[in-house]
Parts: sequence; structure tokens; C-alpha cells
Amino acid sequence: MAVLKVHGSPISTATQRVLVTIIEKGLEYELLFVNLAEGEHKKEPFISLNPFGQVPAFEDGDLKLFESRAITQYIAHDYASSGTPLISFEKMPVMVNWMEVEAHHFEPVASALGWELVYKPMFGMTTDAAAVEENEAKLANVLDVYEKRLGQSKYLGGDEFTLADLHHLPYLNCLMGTPTKKIFESRPCVSAWSQDILARPSWAKVLDLQKH
Repeated sequence: MAVLKVHGSPISTATQRVLVTIIEKGLEYELLFVNLAEGEHKKEPFISLNPFGQVPAFEDGDLKLFESRAITQYIAHDYASSGTPLISFEKMPVMVNWMEVEAHHFEPVASALGWELVYKPMFGMTTDAAAVEENEAKLANVLDVYEKRLGQSKYLGGDEFTLADLHHLPYLNCLMGTPTKKIFESRPCVSAWSQDILARPSWAKVLDLQKH
């Protein structure tokens, strides 16, 4: 079996999504660091791996992929017998439905809040309070739907942890270090789910990569 190669940065949320999937699967991998501050993702050799100039890029032997959710789905399906079963064949339609919810409803507002509350201060920029207020209201509406769903099952796709939950980890972790965490904590089912998935050993290993 070839060693999986991930081209990216441990501070990139999209790279984190791929790394936590690989670690859940117990697969051997190599993280090839792409220096975002130096713009390495916008030039060769990286641009040949992802023509859109965004991390991560992924290699499994001769196979080359980009787009983090496409990579996680490939890993979960192609290595289904390894490590944690991250896909539910029995409840596939439900799981896929909530994967789409994460991509189209959760991430747009979560990433906007992450930009304002985490990354702008990191770069010495001023947070836009109006943008935070607007997106917190949107997030609250999204999490109201999650609260109802998680009152019916432990995880979004059913009773087992799947990609539908895993895909939330990067921005969930990001926002839990900001005042926006109150929106999660005020919803009992969402709060319990958040604490559960953030406590996974695989996620702790991803966070440890940021220290090196």
C-alpha cells in the first residue's frame, strides 16, 4: 500500500478535514507542508496538483485529488475496511443529506465567523462587528435545525460517527475558541454532539500537528 500524501498546512481547515479522516482510518501518510504565507499554493509545483491554488492536494499512488470533501469520501470508501467506518451504507441517504447540509448551510456562515473572529485578529485586521452579528444570527438558525436532528439521533447520520459529523470538526473547533461558542452551548443536543466529536483522539492528533 502506497503512503498517502497530503500537500497542505495543519492550520488550514480543509487540510485538517483530510488529516482527521486519514487518522480515523489508521492509514500511513506524509504531510508535505505548503507555506501559505509565502504563497506556495499559488505557484509550481503545487499548482500542478490543484489548479485552483488551494490546499490541500492529495496523492494515493497515481491518483491525484483536490477538494477536501472529495478526498475524505474517497478515503472513506476506498479504505472502508480500515479503522473507523466513516460511511453508513445502511443510512447512506441520510448521511449524504447531512454532508450536504454541512457544506451548504453550516460552513458558509461558520467560515465567515472564523474569518472575522479568528483569522482577522491573527493578521492584525479589524473585526467587522456587523458581519459577526449577521452571521451569528444565520448560524443560530442553522443550529436550530441541528438541535432538532440531534434530538432524534446521537450523530447527524444516525447512531454512528460518520463523515457527516467529521466534516464539521475544523470550523467547530475554530468557533469554540470565540464568543460564538455560546450559540452551540445554548442548544443541549448540539452542545453534547460538539463536545463528543471534538473529544475524538484523531482530532487531538490533528491539533498536535499545529505545534510542530
